Parts: sequence; C-alpha cells; structure tokens
Amino acid sequence: MKPTVTSKGRLIVISAPSGAGKTSLIAALLNTHRDRLHLSVSTTTRPPRPGEVHGKDYFFCEQDIFKQRIDDGEFLEWALVHGNYYGTSRDWIEAQLKQGNFVVLEIDWQGAQQIRAQFPNERVVSIFIRPPSIEVLRERLVARGKDTAEVIDERVRAAAEELAHANEFDYVIMNQEFAAALRDLNGLVAQIISTPA
Repeated sequence: MKPTVTSKGRLIVISAPSGAGKTSLIAALLNTHRDRLHLSVSTTTRPPRPGEVHGKDYFFCEQDIFKQRIDDGEFLEWALVHGNYYGTSRDWIEAQLKQGNFVVLEIDWQGAQQIRAQFPNERVVSIFIRPPSIEVLRERLVARGKDTAEVIDERVRAAAEELAHANEFDYVIMNQEFAAALRDLNGLVAQIISTPA
C-alpha cells in the first residue's frame, strides 16, 4: 500500500550498525536543524535502557501488542532486530508528510528497504553511517557500557551483514571522527531540505 502524498514533505532515512554513532549524530543533527526536522519515534518491544523515556526515545510495548499492530497494518515498516521488534507508525508519518515536514527515521537497513519500496524515490533520501572498522565498532560498544558481552558479540556479528547493505543507500558517511561526520551529515541534510521534492 503506497501512501498518497501531494505535499513537499520528505523522509530522511538514517541507518547504521549498532555502535556506529548514529544516535549521537542524529541528536546533534536535530539540534542544528530543529526548526525543519522532525524525528520519528519508533515503537519497540525491547526494555528501556537507563535514562530512556517512553514517547521520547521510543514507544515501548509488549511483543503480543506489537504483533497485533503488525496484523492491523499500523506500521509503515517493522523489523525483528537482536531479538526485539521495532516499527514506525504509518499514520504519524503520513500526517507529517502531508504537512510538508522533513522526517528523520532512525531505522535499520531492513526498515530502509521497506520505506523505499513504499514511497517514490523523490520522497526518500537514505543515509548509511558506517564505522571505520568492525574492530572500532566493538571498542565503541564496549566503551558505552550499555550491553553485556554476549549482546556486544551479537551486535558485532550482525554489523557485518548490515555493512553489506551500505551500497543500497543514497549516501554513506564514515564516522571515524565525530565532528567530521557531523559536518558531512549536516551539510548533506541542509542540501536535502533546501531542494524541493
């Protein structure tokens, strides 16, 4: 089911392996373009991490409720990632686009594929954030101290597959040094929001 949107709103899909710095880059990006960008808040079945707020970081829900919402067609995209479901609200996205807003979706490569399949190319710009190497990715995951060793091992294994999908995206930004990656991302997004769809 392809949404019918007649305004100039666009979707900016940003994906990356866990630990590549995507969340920090997006937070800084939104701070720079706060008047133009709207962040899509995903729904997930994973438990909140310390400091995460329901409705701000994610909408947290039980797995059975999430699966029912899949059956009801409420998600524009959804994926099972590291044993947890993540999804994007169809109604919220369509309302934002109809208002002409630029929406940032922080989703994985599977979700990015689903979004691209549902919208015309001129409505979606996709950006992949990649780490300099798998070794650096592991170091970052360990340093942030949010996951167990087993979860880190799982995320590192998954990163290899995720990196294999980088060439499906319109743009790839290497996050070797945060300030440089943010400069590249800010410049790219500034160009996107100044170009009519």
